[in-house]
Amino acid sequence: MFTNFDQMLNDAYKDHSAIGSFNWYHFETLKGIIEAGQALSRPVIASFGAKYLTNMDLDTAAVLTKNLAEKSDQPVCLHLDHCEDKDVIVRAIRAGFGSVMYDGSKLPFEENVKNTKDICDIAHACGVSVEAELGSLAAGAQSHEGSADDREVYTDPSLAAEFVRDSGVDALAVSIGTVHGMYKGTPNIRVDILKDINAAVGGPLVLHGGSGTPEDKILACIANGITKINVNTEISEYVMAHTKEMLAAKSPHLSVLALNQKDWVKEVVSKYITLFMNK
Repeated sequence: MFTNFDQMLNDAYKDHSAIGSFNWYHFETLKGIIEAGQALSRPVIASFGAKYLTNMDLDTAAVLTKNLAEKSDQPVCLHLDHCEDKDVIVRAIRAGFGSVMYDGSKLPFEENVKNTKDICDIAHACGVSVEAELGSLAAGAQSHEGSADDREVYTDPSLAAEFVRDSGVDALAVSIGTVHGMYKGTPNIRVDILKDINAAVGGPLVLHGGSGTPEDKILACIANGITKINVNTEISEYVMAHTKEMLAAKSPHLSVLALNQKDWVKEVVSKYITLFMNK
C-alpha cells in the first residue's frame, strides 16, 4: 500500500508510538525494509536520501517502491530525506514520492519558514507530506549525512510552534542531542527540551539519528511526541560487517550475497520497528 506519511504519523502521535524511517540505497535495502513492515504488520517509511541520487534517480526509486508497496498490505511511504534543493524536491514530487523533507536548518529562521511554506504549498496540492527541520544535528562517527563541520544547535521550543504554524509543515524534525551517524561518546538526549517542544507544537515530531541511541531514551522521546525516527548508519554498519564475514568465509555468488544482505537489513529494521511500537 503506497501512501504519504500523514495518517501513519498522526495515528502514531495519538497512540504514543513511532514509525521507523529507514534509509535505503538499492533494491536489497528497500526490499528488507518493506518485508520487515509486512512481517510485523506495521507501516514503514522508506527514506531515500537526496545524496543517494548517484545510486539511483528519483523516477527509478519511485517505480521500485510503488511496485514493492503494492505487494504489501501495510502502508509504505517513499520519503525524500534531507534535501536543500527546491528543484530536486519538486522533481521528487513529480516522480511520485509520498513525502519530502526540505532541510533549511542552516538558514535564518524567517528564510527557513518561507522556503518551507513554498514547498508545502506545492507538495500539499499534490497530496504529498512535508517534513522540515528546526535546529541542527552534529555529525557522529561513520556519518554519511551532513558534514564534519556541522554543529549541534538545539531546537528552540519558543520558535517551534511558530515555525509549524507559519510554514504549514506536517512533521517537524528537532535537535535534542542525537547525532547523524554513531555516537562518539555518551549520548546526552535532552528530553526536557523535547517536552517543551511537544507542549508547544502538539503534533508529529521527528528524531533524526536513531542509530545507537539508547532504548530508554528512544522510549522517552516517543512518550513526548516523537512519531518518526530515522535510522540509517546502523543498517549500513550491520550489513557491511556481515558481508565482510561472509566474504572472508567463502566466495558466494553475487545473487546469494544480495539475498543475505536483504535479510540483514530486515533484521535491523525489525528490531527498531518492534522497539518503536512502544508496547
